[in-house]
Amino acid sequence: AADRDGAGFGIWERTAPATSPPAPDGHAHAWLRLRTRSAFDAAIFYGEVLDWASGQPGACEVSYAKDEVIVQCGGRQLARISSGAVEAAPDPLVRPHWQVNFPVDDVSLAVERAREHGGSLVEELSPPEGREATLLDPDGGLFTVTDVHRASDA
Repeated sequence: AADRDGAGFGIWERTAPATSPPAPDGHAHAWLRLRTRSAFDAAIFYGEVLDWASGQPGACEVSYAKDEVIVQCGGRQLARISSGAVEAAPDPLVRPHWQVNFPVDDVSLAVERAREHGGSLVEELSPPEGREATLLDPDGGLFTVTDVHRASDA
């Protein structure tokens, strides 16, 4: 499926208990970022589709900080939604898209391994909160590896 701005997404319904083990040392396995034209409009859309902020038991909570929408589920950050994407932009970082962020112990090693397996580096940043690299997998899927020592809610 795609949202109103063209960012692709999928919905999965768990029918059995989760099979993945708990994340080590309190870090999330991964978290998501949505870059879209309007964070507020996207939060309304996904809130309606995914029942965020419904007040129902187990529902996610939605808040706003620094021009971003922050979605937390079970006390952990699930997603951040930010504005500024351009629908027809040739740069995949500028088009509306969901992007998965994986925490890693060594960003440089993760980049090296991605390249060894056909991936490519798109962008590398070293903000004060910790180092991260955005990569393309061999099929063109964007993802980010982030210093595991950086808090997932940074």
